[in-house]
Amino acid sequence: MKFSVSSSELLSKLSIGIGAISSNPVIPILEDFLFTIEGDQLTIGATNLESTILTTMNVSVDEPGRIAIPAKILLETLKALPEQPVSFNIDEETRLIEVTSAFGKYKLSGDNPEDFPSIPEQDNTQTVSMSASRVQEAITKTIFATSNDELRQAMMGVYVQIDYSNIIFVATDAHKLVKYTFGDINSEITQNFIIPKKGLILLRSAISQDVNVDISFNKTNVFFSFPDTKVIIRLIDAKYPDYNAVIPVNNPNLMSMGRKDLQNSLKRIAIYANKTTNQVVMSLNDTSLTISAQDLDFSNEATEQLTCSYEGEPMTIGFNAKFLVEMLGIMDADDIKIELSTPSRAGVLLPAEENENESLLMLVMPVMMGN
Repeated sequence: MKFSVSSSELLSKLSIGIGAISSNPVIPILEDFLFTIEGDQLTIGATNLESTILTTMNVSVDEPGRIAIPAKILLETLKALPEQPVSFNIDEETRLIEVTSAFGKYKLSGDNPEDFPSIPEQDNTQTVSMSASRVQEAITKTIFATSNDELRQAMMGVYVQIDYSNIIFVATDAHKLVKYTFGDINSEITQNFIIPKKGLILLRSAISQDVNVDISFNKTNVFFSFPDTKVIIRLIDAKYPDYNAVIPVNNPNLMSMGRKDLQNSLKRIAIYANKTTNQVVMSLNDTSLTISAQDLDFSNEATEQLTCSYEGEPMTIGFNAKFLVEMLGIMDADDIKIELSTPSRAGVLLPAEENENESLLMLVMPVMMGN
């Protein structure tokens, strides 16, 4: 197996794939990239068994073949080289790899490509397409709300619901929930599946430009394909909770105000909140919102009064400030609305204005009052 390639182009492809290589893999071969040359194309594979990344590039080929190459040493070598052509000469029997640059030769030992896990096949799949920027937006708006509780497997991922022209992304950890909908997907599909959070983080970093992404899925995997790259993620095999059941429908109390003003006030008040509950108390009447917090253990307390627009009965409700600050930070709108029913029911956060064919709903459970 022999080929030549630009060192910086190869490095940029390996930098995408390295995301799928775990720092303590369960088997040694998972520390490797799988190099496969067919025609004049090099395919680089990397996997942690849950997620797999394949990237392709054109190279100058003398002899095709396959080899598994230890990722760390190869990546560090290329990072230490200035941009230049490098050539690879691999003895497929001894698996000795010789890399030649303008400076000299580097020899390393490869592994048997047959030991590399088989890449999931894209069979019996259904496909929808959307822009990369939308995929990234959906990931950013949802993964923060996923659960880290291994006893709740389903909630450790983002639930994707495809319903003809709508695609809905949902995440919840039982304290907060986000539902993000696009309404102009062109498909004949009704289907749903759960994508694990780690795979989505990997996908987000693999997408570098705004291209079209084909999302194909079957019972076990989802395949994200875009130019020169494919990210394959094993789906979570579990039933997602009925999230619609927890979204309160009748919310007669409505508060509207500037997103940044509310977020900055909460950040300041949270400094004085109890560090275990992060509880802040919001008291609402016609024209103002009073936010307060106290930490009785240290005799710390703070209060701020903000102008807002409020329709409904005067109300006092407690929330975890950390959750609210995070949610407001994910939203883009200048102004937001919070819909409330009673102090013991979830608050619903909505942007005051939304783009056409796009809607975002966030929900946060109240913290019961009292210390």
